[in-house]
Amino acid sequence: MIKVIVHGAAGNMGCQTLQALCSDAGMQAVGAVDMKASQDRLPLPDGSGDIPYSTSLETIIAKTEPDAIVDFSIKEASVAAMRLALKHRVNMVIGTTGFSASDIEEFSNSSQQAGIGVLIAPNFSIGAVLMIHLAAIAARHFDYAEIIEMHHEKKADAPSGTALSTAQAMVQSRGKPFDYPRLKKETLAGTRGGKHDGVGVHSVRLPGLLAHQEVILGTLGQTLTIRHDTISREAFMPGVLMAIRHVVKVKGLVYGLDKILGL
Repeated sequence: MIKVIVHGAAGNMGCQTLQALCSDAGMQAVGAVDMKASQDRLPLPDGSGDIPYSTSLETIIAKTEPDAIVDFSIKEASVAAMRLALKHRVNMVIGTTGFSASDIEEFSNSSQQAGIGVLIAPNFSIGAVLMIHLAAIAARHFDYAEIIEMHHEKKADAPSGTALSTAQAMVQSRGKPFDYPRLKKETLAGTRGGKHDGVGVHSVRLPGLLAHQEVILGTLGQTLTIRHDTISREAFMPGVLMAIRHVVKVKGLVYGLDKILGL
């Protein structure tokens, strides 16, 4: 039985993760942490009981002695949680985005030294991971590319971590920047969105959306569109559970769900 703490338990992804853990016979949610915690016990979503709940991750680690922490918080809280996981030698799955290259390097070196597993994934949807993989393959055969990512209006950052990861994977696969059309005139500033090594990146934020992305590649006389739609946050849970099973078996950093899907 893998004992798991959920960090960021009051958020949408945290709540969904608790539900998924309750449904998996090989895992057990043993504790929950959130900055909004106002009581010391949190009822489990399946009605099977309650678990220790606190604003303090260190307190919950001491009470529960977990095998893994699943983090869906914000960058600053995630970095602090990572350092506590290293201190207490607890494996960690991170779904938070926005880390710098130096953050990733720190996590990689520290996790190796501490002898724990850490898995960071910009997206836990298997379909989204396959979208990135397919876009990277297609990138070798096209000169122009644009990404349109669409999320709900409460998403705090733009562009999404998935969009940036997609652009990076495409450029790496192509081996050079994409061609980017030069405008003679831009009558509305920012109309062309952002740009990553020639890949135009556009962010849409609207109620009614959850998480959606189109990769559009173009060359003479044709375009290719690769699209993924997340209809429900349930889509992320098979990937989260897969990551938990994997992270307790490895030492050091794994970046991206694609590494454990064999892509």
